[in-house]
Amino acid sequence: MKKIITTPKAPAPIGPYNQAVLSGNTLYTSGQIALNPETGVLILDDIKTETDQVMQNLKAVLEAADMTFEHVIKTSIFISNMDNFTQINEVYGSFFNDETAPARETVQVARLPKDVNVEISMIAVK
Repeated sequence: MKKIITTPKAPAPIGPYNQAVLSGNTLYTSGQIALNPETGVLILDDIKTETDQVMQNLKAVLEAADMTFEHVIKTSIFISNMDNFTQINEVYGSFFNDETAPARETVQVARLPKDVNVEISMIAVK
C-alpha cells in the first residue's frame, strides 16, 4: 500500500510523478532541485544557495510525512560539476548529524532538469 505525500512548501511536480511516496514506514522522495516553491523561480545565485534551497525543499517533503533528516537512511546527489562537490557537501552536511548521517552516493551527470547544478533525492524510514 502506498500513500502519496504532497506539500505546497516544496515545488509541485512538473511531470507524471509525486513529491514523495510513503510505502509502509519508508518514504521515497523524488529528486528536488532549487525551485522556490512560493515563486516557482530557480535559485541559482551560487552553488551553496542552490544546495540550501534543495535541502529546504526536501525538509518540507520530510515534514509533510512527519519525518526529519534524522529519519533519512539514503541520499542520492546528482551534480553537474564535481568541482562543486566541496561546497555542496558543506551545505548538505549542515542538515545532518555526522554520527547518524545517511548512506549516500554522489554522481556527476551530463545534465540535470532545467540545467540546474544539483539534484538530491532521499529515502527515509520512520
